[in-house]
Amino acid sequence: MNIKLPALSLLLALSAPVFAAGTATIKVEEPWARESPPTVTNGGAYMTLVNTGKEADRLVGASGDVSATIELHTHRMEDGMMKMRPIKAIDVNPGEPATLKPGGLHIMLIGLKKPLVAGENFPLRLRFEKAGEIPVDVKVRKMGSEEGATHSPHQDHKAR
Repeated sequence: MNIKLPALSLLLALSAPVFAAGTATIKVEEPWARESPPTVTNGGAYMTLVNTGKEADRLVGASGDVSATIELHTHRMEDGMMKMRPIKAIDVNPGEPATLKPGGLHIMLIGLKKPLVAGENFPLRLRFEKAGEIPVDVKVRKMGSEEGATHSPHQDHKAR
């Protein structure tokens, strides 16, 4: 095969993004959600994100059929009150696990299509800047079974 240097250079340049996409490896540990009473229409998904790569990455979104809207959220102190707010991304740096938990960073499930039932699972797709899409299976836990269950009900959020 006779490949000229300019053609080889072009081929390598075009393939570089493919190789780069695999440099930030994300592990998703223990994805879970709290069961919801039949009248509650919102919930949260929690997990730990571990970056085993060498480059920082960011969770930039999530999707799934469990609810009408899915957003990334955090809690912030505003005017002396703790308030939940949507955010654009969650940083996932190498060697620094990002923990999504009640009362902190979480994935907000707005407008649940049906109640979350303990013992059942539902799928989500996490979207990262570099690692791309990662499917996860979220286990629904019984109310009060998780440590640090301080996350208030999500009734203030409306489906968009």
